[in-house]
Amino acid sequence: MPAPTPALPKRVLIIDRSADSRDVFRTVLERHGLAILEATEFRAGLDAIRQFHPQVVVLDLESTAAQPAATRRALRSELANCDSRCVLLGTWADGGTAENHLVRKPYRYGPLVRKIEQLADQSPPRPSGP
Repeated sequence: MPAPTPALPKRVLIIDRSADSRDVFRTVLERHGLAILEATEFRAGLDAIRQFHPQVVVLDLESTAAQPAATRRALRSELANCDSRCVLLGTWADGGTAENHLVRKPYRYGPLVRKIEQLADQSPPRPSGP
């Protein structure tokens, strides 16, 4: 009987201009066994989604210079190609949708981190190797 394939740590992509916010998320989420990817700008975040297929994407809406409709379209397009959940931080006129969760600012890190962990747990692990 072949040995089970070990699962890679679940990945969370943080897209946020604030180095302090990214540092807090990275520190707390890594302690809970999640692998953290980071981007400071929205376009770089879209590239990271395409390349790494994270289970959860945390997007600070202030990290995008795009118009909200264009941002929604670009984000939906990338998320459609992978099984990622999305947490939006800030204010978005039409609120959260089935594929994302809106957390209005100011937010508390404790409940937000628990939400990220919950969403990561809901997605299937990705096996390592071919």
